[in-house]
Amino acid sequence: MKDYFKVTSLDQVMAFRSLFGTVGCEDVFIDTCHGRILSRDVFADRDLPEFTRSTMDGYAVKASSTFGASNDTPALLTIKGSVAMGERPEFSIGHGEAVRIATGGMLPSGADSVVMVENTETVDDETIEVYRSVAPGHNIIEKGEDFAKGAILLEKGRLLRPQDAGLLAAFGHSRIPVFRKPVIGIVSTGDEVVDVSVEPPLGHIRDMNTHTLRGLILDTGGDPVSYGIVKDDETELRAVCGKALTETDMVLISGGSSVGARDFTTRVLTSFSDSRLLVHGISISPGKPTILATVSGKAVWGLPGHVVSAMIVFDRVVKPFIRWISGCVADDDFMKIPAILSRNVASAQGREEYIRVRLEWCDGEWMAVPVLGKSGVINTMVLAHGMIRIPVNTEGLEKGSRVWVMAVSNRS
Repeated sequence: MKDYFKVTSLDQVMAFRSLFGTVGCEDVFIDTCHGRILSRDVFADRDLPEFTRSTMDGYAVKASSTFGASNDTPALLTIKGSVAMGERPEFSIGHGEAVRIATGGMLPSGADSVVMVENTETVDDETIEVYRSVAPGHNIIEKGEDFAKGAILLEKGRLLRPQDAGLLAAFGHSRIPVFRKPVIGIVSTGDEVVDVSVEPPLGHIRDMNTHTLRGLILDTGGDPVSYGIVKDDETELRAVCGKALTETDMVLISGGSSVGARDFTTRVLTSFSDSRLLVHGISISPGKPTILATVSGKAVWGLPGHVVSAMIVFDRVVKPFIRWISGCVADDDFMKIPAILSRNVASAQGREEYIRVRLEWCDGEWMAVPVLGKSGVINTMVLAHGMIRIPVNTEGLEKGSRVWVMAVSNRS
């Protein structure tokens, strides 16, 4: 077993993503596309907007008709008519003329701007005074200004947000092409692990990993499937893993990744045909004894049994693989918050270390306050808002250092 335990750098682990293909595609109704990954580029089949329209209630004018207008010397314009919402004006305007228009109304030919109603005063039914000049393009959106016909609207691999759904709706897309949600199997192992509904005998613990991993998978856009608790029995573990491999796109095994007498995980995974052990040990802390294998083209992970280590390994290592097979090209760096470290933090060289921190607002900026505690206790994750990274060849970080706080969950 010791021959397997050769620590792999995080960069080397990430490079293995290229071994795994994306899941299949499907079309979903626009009402259910939020949080899904777009499976192909979507193009504009027309201009948006399809006509030049007003962004204010007021008067459509030629901007040159208002040049020099002020409170002392207002511009006097003749009202030529009005444009109702949804109406296509069949007339044009010239210099010195104005047309009543509402927000969203279509500008008539000849108009190139809109004067806000607040900057006008009615003289009579046919005349207004304008007290502020406007420039061409003022208070309007021109035809095709938002998106021109033929432009790419959204690119393949995009994580769809509410504003993306709105854009797709504007172009009449009621069904959206997306990647299928990857199905991720969860197997919890250990003679000492019991179900959450069971009162654990002395020396046993309830299964925390299944439920934390399930939430993390949901946050990542996957569909979790639990295969229950497997005792430290090689035959039983192989049977459950075999079932999970036929029904899911990726399998997570929590526990059984440490080097020890009862470590069956590597033997089970390498016993499958078309299998290859890629990683047994990653240079991160916590989470060093992590396994990655490929079995029939699917990623299988052996995660640490300690729930904190399993969560951090998931966030920093497993999640990018789920994103990869989901077809997502988004970078999670936007989840980072800049902060100032509140105290010195030591670290051993030769591994990346992740320290749990709380965020506290102080003197106009965020302070990252380390949450102290042993690596195996879950309260360090419960109390933390995120974590900071200490690079491989660094002995630690000093108080006052500028750091990036990474959320462990999308909803942290």
